[in-house]
Amino acid sequence: MPDGTGLGWFTQNGSIIRSRAPIPAYKYTEFEQEAQRISSTMFVAHIRYATTGHVEVRNTHPFEMDNRLFAHNGIIKGLDILRSWLTPDELKLVKGATDSELIFAFITAEINRLGDTTKGLTSAITRIGAELPVFALNILLAEKDKIWALRYPDTHELWVLPSTGEQFLRSDSGLMRVHARDGEDFPAVVIASEPLDHNPEWRLLDPGELLIAEGPATHSLFPFKDPAHPLTREDLDLHEVLAQEPATKDVVAGA
Repeated sequence: MPDGTGLGWFTQNGSIIRSRAPIPAYKYTEFEQEAQRISSTMFVAHIRYATTGHVEVRNTHPFEMDNRLFAHNGIIKGLDILRSWLTPDELKLVKGATDSELIFAFITAEINRLGDTTKGLTSAITRIGAELPVFALNILLAEKDKIWALRYPDTHELWVLPSTGEQFLRSDSGLMRVHARDGEDFPAVVIASEPLDHNPEWRLLDPGELLIAEGPATHSLFPFKDPAHPLTREDLDLHEVLAQEPATKDVVAGA
């Protein structure tokens, strides 16, 4: 995951802070320091293998719009069509050149149009799935006390550990860790692109499942049909294929 590392979180008053750099996590010392000292009800962390957009800060996840955080794992095509669905003012929200941020802008526009985050997200993904070529759309969308996690369709895994009281989680690869200070509990929902330990409570989201977590409570919706124009690895170029291999582009969030 050489192309970017980002951490976003919410302050007590609900504002967003992000720390991002277009470098691998192991080179980004601020990332490790902030992950150890920041307190928040919500974190979104992402490590990037670039497929669309140059390797630079503006293309590094997580993205921010309308006081929400967003991270994406996957590829869609037809970005010119997607841009045509947005007004000039809505396009101004897009600061970089990734398909991910463009997807986020469309989701944001639909949320504003419908006045509800779940309805807006559902509307946006439904239209993308019906009209654009889709390889994968694994998404994390976070507000201060609520997160939406989508696995769509079944291309990549996305896992949830609900309402854990564990103090230390570590992936088998050692690449991802969640740790609480000694003696502290953190009843939380953890969402990640791979299980972080051997806890049997980890659950793989179903294809098309939209998981909504608010505090330790979760529920799921299944509002989506399969993509009408699915892409396979044969439809991608070599760089895109390498970037989409398992464990090369991970997202993790905690609520």
